[in-house]
Amino acid sequence: MDPVIEVEGLRKEYRRLRGRRTVAVDGLDLAVPQGGVFGFLGPNGAGKTTTIRCLLGLVRPTRGRCRLLGQEPAGLHRVIGRVGSIVESPTMYPRFSGRRNLELLGRISGIGRARVARALEEVGLAERADDQVKTYSLGMKQRLGIAGALLKDPEVLILDEPANGLDPAGIVEVRELMRRLGRDGRTVFVSSHILGEVQQTADRVAILARGRSVAVGPVHEVLSAGRAAGLLVRLDDVPAGLRILGEAGIEGRLDDGVIKVRLPPAEAARVTRTLADRGLYLTELRADEADLETVFLELTGDASTEGTR
Repeated sequence: MDPVIEVEGLRKEYRRLRGRRTVAVDGLDLAVPQGGVFGFLGPNGAGKTTTIRCLLGLVRPTRGRCRLLGQEPAGLHRVIGRVGSIVESPTMYPRFSGRRNLELLGRISGIGRARVARALEEVGLAERADDQVKTYSLGMKQRLGIAGALLKDPEVLILDEPANGLDPAGIVEVRELMRRLGRDGRTVFVSSHILGEVQQTADRVAILARGRSVAVGPVHEVLSAGRAAGLLVRLDDVPAGLRILGEAGIEGRLDDGVIKVRLPPAEAARVTRTLADRGLYLTELRADEADLETVFLELTGDASTEGTR
């Protein structure tokens, strides 16, 4: 099955004052399969928004190619009805209801009230559809924007930082919505720098740094590539456990009530035996696995750049 999004050697330069050039995307390669949630990750300035703008034909690449549903930007008119997108924050009329806003938006494409009602149902706003948008929470406003992107019942949904600026409750709302849309068979391509949320949402991820992909694949594979060589030890008498392990030459440190031991998981039996021989018994022993944030920082380093997204 062909990828729904393809990027090959994409490069985008912007001219600045006095002839200077800023490279936003630098030789990016990417292939996004059909279905599920794909996380497009990177610090601010990594080139996420620029890549999305190139995909949607909003800016012209300096070099390279990008295809959306098999079409390059010049042919996007053939497939644009199958694509929904939000680039930057959606704008709605605050004194109109959510339903009225979507009806006005849908009128441009000849979309009727039945589809508007369905989109509101999809994002969980049916009960508040006739309330003024100014009474909505930030999360509700963002879900309304996503409803606008869903009006065409698209196969591919492209969302640029949908959780940016939201409070924790709003982030959870958007996360659950993206999961649901991905399970329904759509391809949800979401750019973000909120790593914990993407880890809980995406099936696959690509990590960008300085306009290039530094890791791509299923989330569990990207995480396993950054797995820490260590063990997490939990027991009732933590000070005694640290002392006994240290006496046995096993380096450990306390972190939020858990002892982190610098031994590979294959040597877990050594930790168990060392403590048991001194009358201490474990309540938990497991591998210290990296989360997406740890992998992200390892791969990107100080990857923030100025002036571009």
